[in-house]
Amino acid sequence: MIDPNVKAQLASYRQSIDNIDAALVHMLAERFRCTKEVGVLKAKYNLPPADPAREEYQIERLRQLAKTANLDPDFAEKFLNFVIKEVIRHHEQIAADHAEQSAAAR
Repeated sequence: MIDPNVKAQLASYRQSIDNIDAALVHMLAERFRCTKEVGVLKAKYNLPPADPAREEYQIERLRQLAKTANLDPDFAEKFLNFVIKEVIRHHEQIAADHAEQSAAAR
């Protein structure tokens, strides 16, 4: 039988994890909302979907933040690379949609 105090601690940690997961989802949603607007501006002004210099800056910054937070910087970089790939994919789709709309308007 598990000690009730251990069960209570486990439940408390799990509740915190659930709260953190919810916050992460909301933060990612806000991040993608902002990057969508960036994609719209890039499409409107015919800018490339990817910005390697910006991506490099973001990765280095996230690695430093990860180190400060005692999080594996390689894990943080892999996570950000995944996010960056998704952002670029969305920007490419926004650009394609914008090109179609511009062509249809002519």
